Amino acid sequence: MAHFLVLLFVFFSCSSALNPPSPGFYPSNQVQSIGFDHGFRNRWGSQHQKVDHGALTIWLDSSSGSGFKSLHRYKSGYFGAAIKLHPGYTAGVITSFYLSNNEDYPGNHDEIDIEFLGTTPGKPYVLQTNVFMRGSGDGNIIGREMRFHLWFDPTQDFHNYAILWTPEEIIFLVDDVPIRRYVKKSEATFPIRPMWVYGSIWDASSWATEDGKYKADYRYQPFIGRYNNFKLGGCAVDGAATCRRVSSGPGGRGLSQQQEKAMAWVQGNYLMYNYCHDPRRDHTSTPEC
Repeated sequence: MAHFLVLLFVFFSCSSALNPPSPGFYPSNQVQSIGFDHGFRNRWGSQHQKVDHGALTIWLDSSSGSGFKSLHRYKSGYFGAAIKLHPGYTAGVITSFYLSNNEDYPGNHDEIDIEFLGTTPGKPYVLQTNVFMRGSGDGNIIGREMRFHLWFDPTQDFHNYAILWTPEEIIFLVDDVPIRRYVKKSEATFPIRPMWVYGSIWDASSWATEDGKYKADYRYQPFIGRYNNFKLGGCAVDGAATCRRVSSGPGGRGLSQQQEKAMAWVQGNYLMYNYCHDPRRDHTSTPEC
């Protein structure tokens, strides 16, 4: 019996070590799910996109990838989707969900990214979060990348990924667990202009996997990205004069101590790159560091 209890303790200890502490608050519960056609449309690669009962499948092959765009522009809000990634060899391939105003301000745009960087068999996907503002992603790119591994296999099932963008901060969430908080320190280092919501799958062989060491290999095509459970809890530019704000934490007071603890666990165990800690970077261009 004692031996059994020891095994049980080890099992639950290992299980809890593999999963983040409960955040105790779930921002996604404030936003109703919608089907793809109720909030988005095809942006490019329409022959590489299929919609079935509100769920979206897009794919990349040697002829094209595909992308989609929201029907409205937003000033702030909660934006999410459940995504299932392609297994096996996916080097060079990026599957994304992001906010941008690149079409409104070409060469001088803002952007908030969730990007899944493809990989080679036996190595985990990398989830890259990034923030650009006022052209820092154009030409001489000044990214604010934080990259993570995940505590689960994102090819086995759908998981919910979201960006919560308020006038004061940006929070990136995975299954309602905050993994990164980017705070507004000044207008120069924070996106404040309205943005559209986008998603795509495309070939970024020049940099996506181990700085471009491994390229997309079309012997393994098609590379498929699956999306459902779309959530657009945002304040649309062409919407009502006032809109209900999605809270990042209980009582609308920001992240709770329990959420901060969950985020610290993720960053302590799965954060693999932080631009602020990169000695190769010129941090005069990222004063928030």
